[in-house]
Amino acid sequence: MRVAEKLEKAKVKLMLDHPYFGTVASSLALKENNALLTFVSHEEEIEYNSEYLERLSVDEVEFVIANGAMHSVLKHQERALGRTKWLWQTATDYVINNMLVQNGMQPPEYANYEPKFQGMYAEEVYEILRSEMMQHIDDALTQEQESEQITQSDDSTSQTLHMHEQKELSQNAKESQNEQDHQSDTSQELSSNEIEALKEHFEHIFEKHKRQGTLPKNLKFVVPEYFSHQVNWREFLYGYIASYAKSSYSFSPPNMKYLYRGVYLPSLSSDLLRIVVAIDTSGSVDETLLATFLGEVSSIMQQYPHYEIDLITADAKIQSHRVFLPGTSLTYEISGGGGTDFRPVFEYIEKEISYPTVLLYFTDGQGRFPQNEPSYDVLWIMSDEVEVPFGEIVLLS
Repeated sequence: MRVAEKLEKAKVKLMLDHPYFGTVASSLALKENNALLTFVSHEEEIEYNSEYLERLSVDEVEFVIANGAMHSVLKHQERALGRTKWLWQTATDYVINNMLVQNGMQPPEYANYEPKFQGMYAEEVYEILRSEMMQHIDDALTQEQESEQITQSDDSTSQTLHMHEQKELSQNAKESQNEQDHQSDTSQELSSNEIEALKEHFEHIFEKHKRQGTLPKNLKFVVPEYFSHQVNWREFLYGYIASYAKSSYSFSPPNMKYLYRGVYLPSLSSDLLRIVVAIDTSGSVDETLLATFLGEVSSIMQQYPHYEIDLITADAKIQSHRVFLPGTSLTYEISGGGGTDFRPVFEYIEKEISYPTVLLYFTDGQGRFPQNEPSYDVLWIMSDEVEVPFGEIVLLS
């Protein structure tokens, strides 16, 4: 099979098997460069050695493309913080490859893959690699000299950042490696505007697949900043609610605006947006934050013509339940003050509320959680982050 055909099959397979990786990779150019030993990704392009890819199966080429795609995402993350560049990129390569293996992908030979790095962030892997290098440096050197020796190590090892050197590759590739290293060092970098545009592009892809539930396993170890909950919670909440407010057009009833002119147009109608807001009244809730949060929910809901909000207060048991329809403001009374148990709220919703769209649970997170995840989405609204068994966390500040 020709390399071009193999690449196309691998790209299609990647899109079908792993939509997130495939979507990221679809924006990258693939360029043959037989001066390389294996392949390398930089900015918006993956360069590869055709002899190397000829030796791989379609599944292994799929792995190569996914690896390059994730390195493209990582190119623009500001996490190196003065670390030795080539060693930092090697560490990220180990993290990426472990993540790809965890998602059922097959690494090709010479891949930077070691199971011992599973579940580690790049910062942790970097320190391990650096420590291992230190052990092979002359004991007579001072710590400062050791660090300098690692930092000034021959950056020609950067050829192995994505894959270890393949000894059987053509002599032509080996002889031209020095020239390739020089070209890599002098390659033109993207402008700050282009970098920001790429960041936004990749973040958009992430959010899209997050909503669709097609994010790969352990992606948080590769791009932990995507999983940070320190966001503008108002914007997040608005976007979250808006994603559920699906509008549709219907001819029953028709749009009356142009009917007198004989123009029969459909009218805009919206599905019922049923949101449940649960308030933990165990005594540890910040009432100022609660008032701010409910005020924001109320403001957002005024933009939708067909909604229903069920407001539940509870500590270790249900204290109250009120229903709010369009045109009314959210009002509440804090009652309870006992211990916190989240299970009664979920049990109550199951019995008393039909087809909830999403549950917004305002709490400090200190309580007993249900064992089973509900069929609807859950947002835990907190001032401090704690571990939850399911749902997403939004931190108010």
